[in-house]
Amino acid sequence: MLKTTAACFALVSVLLLGKTFYADQPRQKSSDTLNGTLQKMIVENGSVTMNVDVNGLNGSNDLTSRPVTLQFGAGTNSFFPILVFNDRLRGPEPGSIALIPQGRPSPLLPVTLAAALKQLAVEKLPAGAPFDLAVKDVRSGLTYFNIEGHEYNYDSSAQLLTIQGGRLLISDDLAKAMGRPSDAGTNVGRIAIGVSTQPVEVQTIVNGETRSAVIPSLPQPLPGTSPGPDVIVGDLPAMQQFGTAGTQVGLAIATTSCNAGTEDLDWFALPQTDHPVIPQNLYRMSGGANNNERFEQIGQSWLKHAFAALTQDACGFGCNGVGGSHLGSGCSDPYSASLNGTQTGIGSRGWVNPFTGAYPSSANNHNGHSHDGVAHRVRVEIDDLNQNLNQGATYFGEAQYVTPHEYAWCHDHPGQCNMFNNVSYRQFMVSGTTNFNFSAVGNTIWRRPAISAWAGTGASLSQFQPDPGNDGIWFMGYKVTNPSPGVWHYEYALYNENLDRAIQSFSVPLGFGANISNIGFHAPPQEPGWSNDGTENNQGYSNAPWDVTQTADSITWNTATFAQNQNANAIRWGTLYNFRFDSDQPPQISNANVGFFKTGSPMTVAIKAPSGGVTPTPTATATPTPTATPTPPEPSATPRPTPTPRSSPPVRPRPTPPPHP
Repeated sequence: MLKTTAACFALVSVLLLGKTFYADQPRQKSSDTLNGTLQKMIVENGSVTMNVDVNGLNGSNDLTSRPVTLQFGAGTNSFFPILVFNDRLRGPEPGSIALIPQGRPSPLLPVTLAAALKQLAVEKLPAGAPFDLAVKDVRSGLTYFNIEGHEYNYDSSAQLLTIQGGRLLISDDLAKAMGRPSDAGTNVGRIAIGVSTQPVEVQTIVNGETRSAVIPSLPQPLPGTSPGPDVIVGDLPAMQQFGTAGTQVGLAIATTSCNAGTEDLDWFALPQTDHPVIPQNLYRMSGGANNNERFEQIGQSWLKHAFAALTQDACGFGCNGVGGSHLGSGCSDPYSASLNGTQTGIGSRGWVNPFTGAYPSSANNHNGHSHDGVAHRVRVEIDDLNQNLNQGATYFGEAQYVTPHEYAWCHDHPGQCNMFNNVSYRQFMVSGTTNFNFSAVGNTIWRRPAISAWAGTGASLSQFQPDPGNDGIWFMGYKVTNPSPGVWHYEYALYNENLDRAIQSFSVPLGFGANISNIGFHAPPQEPGWSNDGTENNQGYSNAPWDVTQTADSITWNTATFAQNQNANAIRWGTLYNFRFDSDQPPQISNANVGFFKTGSPMTVAIKAPSGGVTPTPTATATPTPTATPTPPEPSATPRPTPTPRSSPPVRPRPTPPPHP
């Protein structure tokens, strides 16, 4: 987007009045100030050197300096813009230079800093910030060093920018992470930057008016690493509460998308249908002796429809500078919690095929909607967050980007299918009983659904794709605990990432003579019916608990079939449901049976289930279906409940996506 001359010179005035020093440059004649060429330049390549005193950095009492040199390459096409008027530097704008480590790091560095060397950037901070520059972790957002005392120099003939004399001051974040908060502000070294620049915008100004503006083409180095377009959730920086209605609150989660692919990703705003849609989810881990017995989804939102991609580099891939109607290779695009929670910008999940990414141009029609404080946002029961009722529970935010461009590319380029890594999660601390505050804990975990956090506590987790090449994936999670002598608690969680056919039933075998009790079911709250919400007769999806049927050798939960009710409470994409019971028998490996909602034959999956209390008389039994080989889906003429705005080309069979670890 082109900036006006007035805006550019207003920014220059702010920069020249700030704390940063600029080398003396020839004065312009007054007549020249209204005529000339204004260029916006960004980094082409270069190097960054930090000389760090590790004794000072580690808080040593030894007064002898112990210098270590850290050498970095400057990320190609880093968006660190400077303004140059008639070949004279007028100042930088907010942006960042990705730092690419050169050589091995010193073993003397603090562990906190050494672990982050591959994801650091030098960032130009906004006007009004306490410092002009800082060294930050692009993934966690943690500031390691603030920079002061530096001087900018620009050689117009070589288009070379140098930043010299900068002092590295320990930040509040780093001082706290090292357990020495009083060391914040300590000078522990120097930084020097030398980068070649290239123009990304050239304005010709005559008598103070822009007569022409040119955006030169840049070389496209394809900084992404995955063949094709590949959008991932690079960060979940914040979560906020935006409203209340009855017993529920409405939340939203900030998301930063990154294109890890070598192709620019389509980002055309509605009414065009080639952009990502973004659901947000909230989970709680709780129960048992260690508060990790169960993992439940307690909230889900509708879908934010993406528009106007920016050209940032939050993931450190090295953005190629393409934005607007495309998210460039390596580039990132942030959406604040407020933007993701803006109700008129959110459309129903019911319109979207999560595997193909297809949806109609009317998928965000809010005619007839009268929004309360929770409508379309991450809808959560207050009691599920109330910290008087959930002491010791752990919470995880999750977001997902679903886009038709990845599916179309996959169809035309078999083997380059990136539709299975679009989910990331992050832990959040929760405080409050009715009005809630959220603070992020640790880094965002890339390319993994939130249920992976439960797997980290000892739960088993497996990934399945019932119909490779034609539909998405889902996960089977389970954990068996022994809360008291002679009692085993069985906890199952089924998570649907992008499986359009959805899940309708779940059956667990019971050993001969096994007794079960405390049978339970849990599902997140569904959005009520809205006009134009993509559900049958605009009635919304059902919240009815699944029915339970117990026989001598199994227990089965199920919702209504698609033929009975297209709006039944099936496990649709982006949701997780729980099934549980206690038994007087210990676990053994068994095969559960999972049935689908729209189409496809049931499949068996390996779990642990109660063993038999008494050995029965042997009888002939059929060999169970191998867990790793799901039964092929049966053809079905039943219409899909998800409206598809355009026909999709046939999909060539492709390998099952690699399992998440």
